[in-house]
Amino acid sequence: MQFKTIIVDDEPLARHIVRTMLADDPEIAIVDEATNGNEATLSILRHKPDIVFLDIQMSEADGFQVISEVWQYHQPAVIFTTAFDQYAIRAFEVAAVDYLLKPFTEIRFRQALARTKANIAKSNDVELQALLASLEKSSKETFPKRILVKERQRQYFVAVSDIFYFEADGNYIHLFTTSKKHTIHGTLGQLESQLDPTDFVRINRSNIVNLAHIKELESYFNSEFFVTMNNATRLKWTRFYRDNLDAFYSRNA
Repeated sequence: MQFKTIIVDDEPLARHIVRTMLADDPEIAIVDEATNGNEATLSILRHKPDIVFLDIQMSEADGFQVISEVWQYHQPAVIFTTAFDQYAIRAFEVAAVDYLLKPFTEIRFRQALARTKANIAKSNDVELQALLASLEKSSKETFPKRILVKERQRQYFVAVSDIFYFEADGNYIHLFTTSKKHTIHGTLGQLESQLDPTDFVRINRSNIVNLAHIKELESYFNSEFFVTMNNATRLKWTRFYRDNLDAFYSRNA
């Protein structure tokens, strides 16, 4: 792994020392150097570095101002390098990984760099585990593509994507497609938990609609709507289910 690095210091000698100490590290890629606060801010936002060696007292803007300006957009691992020890507490309050007091030894520099690399690796590992957990959860959330319908002596499947809406009828549910009404046994509550919520939402006590087949919504009284489906059926979206409107607007954003 390579760590993109920026060196920020208003003293050429200080930048040279840091650059020299990093020169033989194959994991470090120095992408830029900056000589003042404004240059540092622009460089960090442009290059999105993993590590920043950052002086504190500089012209234009000090190191803390730089961190304040970029933090909303990018959060690199920061190693402060300064000749002044009075900023140490404040440095760690802004989440600096380390604080190198000039003149620092190469051993102390190596310690700070090793700690910084370890912190980045740990952070990346946490993010990776969270991503893998999210992907695993997503892979388990499978929704039926077809629904089995039994009609007298016949059994056949109806594609979920072809269904305009579902309608409750006691212990039965009617499925409405372009040309036909089908009936299955069950309750709307049970069915709702099995359908993909990004495609199907409940709009009242008796109906679940396929968002892909909604033609339009028409405002009605008391924060309610009339829903016109693509097959010209009109249904009411009641205020008790208006939280489900987010799915409709997200799909059509």
